[in-house]
Amino acid sequence: MTKHKSGALKGSLFEAMINETNELYREQGLALVQKIPTPIVPVKQDHKRHVITLAFFEQKSTVDYIGAACGFPVCFDAKECIYKSYPLRNIPQHQIRYMDDFQKQGGIAFLLVRRKGNTGDTFYYVPFRLIQKFLARAQNGGRKSFTFSELDERWAFTKTDQVPVPYIEMIALDVFGNHSTDIA
Repeated sequence: MTKHKSGALKGSLFEAMINETNELYREQGLALVQKIPTPIVPVKQDHKRHVITLAFFEQKSTVDYIGAACGFPVCFDAKECIYKSYPLRNIPQHQIRYMDDFQKQGGIAFLLVRRKGNTGDTFYYVPFRLIQKFLARAQNGGRKSFTFSELDERWAFTKTDQVPVPYIEMIALDVFGNHSTDIA
C-alpha cells in the first residue's frame, strides 16, 4: 500500500476485502454492489507495452461503491484510519453531496471505516445521518472529527471466517434498528 501526497491510500487491502465480500454477497444473492472506477483521461501511453504512463482525473468521483443490498439501494465509501478519531476533512465535499442526494432519493448512504489496530482490525459502519450530525457539529465550532468511542458499539464489527467485511448485517440494523442510539 502506497500513501500518495493526496493522503489517499492506493492499492488498498481494504478495498480488496470489500470487493471479495461483494462477490460473496453476489454469489449468495444478497447484494449486487460494484466498485465505481474513477474516470481518468490518458495523457501519455506506452503503445508497445499497452500501458498508460500519465493521466489525470477527468472529474471527481462519486463514492467507492454503488449497488443494491437486500433490496435496498446503497452507496458507500471505504475509508481507513489508525487513530482514535476520524477527520471529517477526509470526506470530500463532492462525496458528502452525493451521499446526501442519494439518501434524499430513498437510498442508504454510509461509510465503511477500517480502523487498523495492534490487535487486529475493527470495521465501522457509519450511517450518513451520523456524518451529517458530525459535520453540523464542526460547522458550529465543535470538533472537526468523530471519535470511534462516540459511535454506538453496534456499528463496530470484525471479519468472520466466511466474510472479510460483513457489512450486510449493518445495513439491516440501519434499516430496521433503533436510530435514537446512533451515538454512544
